Amino acid sequence: MKTQTVSEYNQVIALCKELFKKKTIDYGTAWRILRLPSITDQIFIKAQRIRSIQDKGNQKVNDPISDEFVGIINYCLIALIQISMLEDKRLELSYEELEPLYDQWVNATRGLLENKNHDYGEAWRDMRVSSMTDIILMKLYRVKQIEDNQGHTIVSEGIEANYQDMINYAVFCLIKLEYHA
Repeated sequence: MKTQTVSEYNQVIALCKELFKKKTIDYGTAWRILRLPSITDQIFIKAQRIRSIQDKGNQKVNDPISDEFVGIINYCLIALIQISMLEDKRLELSYEELEPLYDQWVNATRGLLENKNHDYGEAWRDMRVSSMTDIILMKLYRVKQIEDNQGHTIVSEGIEANYQDMINYAVFCLIKLEYHA
């Protein structure tokens, strides 16, 4: 089972990374201008659209919700890259420069998934996509609160851990939606 999850995870991430690469080539790194709360809000918009479509049972804009989950993954990775580059004020970076940071955060996040899957016995496979959407939204509200507290927490995980959890839940959703196939 673990090998299947890692394989599916890697397939989803490969599709996300390819889109990240193409958008970096098309748009450059215009996202570098965004402050972390703005990136969090971008993720929130995507998660809220998914929730709204799930609640209404239909949609008027034809973009599939799988695209929104991909956006959540890539924006979470963008946020983690921004955190890694707080001291670097350059707005334009090449994909070749970003790729190692993208891979570093993916590898760390996949490692977190493997550890949690070991402890939880892949409970996510029995969860509904709608429940995982709710968890992503809850984590977004947590991140917003931490951001409003200038990054300070008393006993809670930090922002990075919440972004990583959102990535993993979004990957789980895409696996359940058979996006990786």
